Amino acid sequence: MTKIKAIIFDMDGVLIEAKDWHYEALNKALGLFGMEISRYDHLVTYDGLPTRKKLEMLSAERGLPTRLHEFINVMKQQYTMEIVYARCKPRFHHEYALARLKQEGYHMAVASNSIGNTIKEMMERSELMSYIDFFISAQDVTIGKPNPEIYNKSIKRLGFSPDQCLVLEDNENGKQAAKASGAWLMEVHDVQEVTYTNIINKILKIAYMRTTTILVCNFVKAIL
Repeated sequence: MTKIKAIIFDMDGVLIEAKDWHYEALNKALGLFGMEISRYDHLVTYDGLPTRKKLEMLSAERGLPTRLHEFINVMKQQYTMEIVYARCKPRFHHEYALARLKQEGYHMAVASNSIGNTIKEMMERSELMSYIDFFISAQDVTIGKPNPEIYNKSIKRLGFSPDQCLVLEDNENGKQAAKASGAWLMEVHDVQEVTYTNIINKILKIAYMRTTTILVCNFVKAIL
């Protein structure tokens, strides 16, 4: 029976409580031009999308001049890093979870729609970088989530089949990407849920589901 051998984490809202940080930073950059994204629209429409995709949507839907994209993106990243320097810090239950999982032989990676420098800074400041094998950013893929490319690349680089991988995701775009990759999905509603116990329980539940499926299939074959 195939077992879970690798765990792929989304970052914002899963390992780092940064969803509001990106929202605040982008609105601060947009505010330079008299525009903002409401909290409702952030949660329902834009959550989990790369910044460039958000800007493209704002141009199509609200007339944001495309010539401003590059400047807004640069300012958004600068404001994000200012918040990261001020607020990003280690969380014991995350360090403990990743340390135990690594000790038990699980391979781990981060797949995030954030840019590489942001991922690196957040993972280092949260003391989690040493536990992961690698990270893949928005700059490493052609199309961001909800397209599964980022998870397909992560799974291929880990060297396992999709059904040997468990993805932790918190937003709808990420969940769609994870499911489309063929990996197992653990839905996260809050960073506090990302604990060693919850992850192991999910892995055990997957193993139980697989065992049950095999038993049922064998029983059906036996009676036919």
